Amino acid sequence: MIPQDLPESPMEKLIWGAVLLALCVVIHAAGLIALGRTLHGRWEKRDRSYASDLWVLVRAAWMITLLHLIEIGIWAWFYLGSGALPDRHSAFYFSSVTYTTVGYGDVVLPHAWRVMSGFESLTGILAAGLSTGFFFNLLSRILEHHRARH
Repeated sequence: MIPQDLPESPMEKLIWGAVLLALCVVIHAAGLIALGRTLHGRWEKRDRSYASDLWVLVRAAWMITLLHLIEIGIWAWFYLGSGALPDRHSAFYFSSVTYTTVGYGDVVLPHAWRVMSGFESLTGILAAGLSTGFFFNLLSRILEHHRARH
């Protein structure tokens, strides 16, 4: 349950940040595992061309982006539900620039609650690292497959 008023205790902020970070890591890891299983199951069943492998990479990029958008949405939902930001647009915008570590600074959290932006940035960095590792592994397997065929 999201607090209706922003908690004043630093411990509450740390707990909320840790919970949201953990939730996003679980969602991201589960999504990547499911995507990997789906791709692996389809991969073994067909003779692949460069075009079909490029299409696999595009679909994987779309799914990875969807995972990131879900996680950005979770943070935005928290900011909106806790009253830290006034509307959905501001919450999603702030969350997207914070999660991606762009951080324009034109929308900010209330002063006493700004530590959450650090947690969200860490969440984005960790998720981007997981995504990069997954995508690198996928591309490596594609390249290895084509090298073995020629």
